[in-house]
Amino acid sequence: MKGAIASLRTEFASLRTGRASASMLEPVMVDAYGQMTPINQVGTVNVPEPRMVTINVWDKGLVGKVEKAIRESGLGINPQLNGTIIMLPIPELNEERRTQLTKVAGSYAENARVSIRNIRRDGMDQIKKAKADGMSEDDQKIWEGEVQELTDKQIAAIDSLLETKQAEIMQV
Repeated sequence: MKGAIASLRTEFASLRTGRASASMLEPVMVDAYGQMTPINQVGTVNVPEPRMVTINVWDKGLVGKVEKAIRESGLGINPQLNGTIIMLPIPELNEERRTQLTKVAGSYAENARVSIRNIRRDGMDQIKKAKADGMSEDDQKIWEGEVQELTDKQIAAIDSLLETKQAEIMQV
């Protein structure tokens, strides 16, 4: 369950909030040397000012591929080339884009909830299997209660993260 929440935090970090962040490029992969590679493994990612991200690509031959990967990533950023440095000016988010991003955040949170529920189901199945193998009914009820309580806590944590992220996105 902690893995599902960690994954959700990573997905939320990639959502733009109007401020520049190096983590927004984490999901972007570049076709480098015959395999898909994260951007931070083909160049240095910096945030020199609040609305600018720069990528200093180490191999001149990859500059075009990095630029293409950013354009096709769906981040809505138009890269500008300056030799081996790619500059990414972060535009101000309009109201429509903010609403879209809150919906995307909501879908990320729902995927995390589904993962948590699947883990809960697996735990409940293991408890039922243990009951069939000789676990007492009292122990079964105790463990089912523990699994449900843990599930409720994790879903509450996801809801809290979602509220925080949506407020951050909608902040002008």
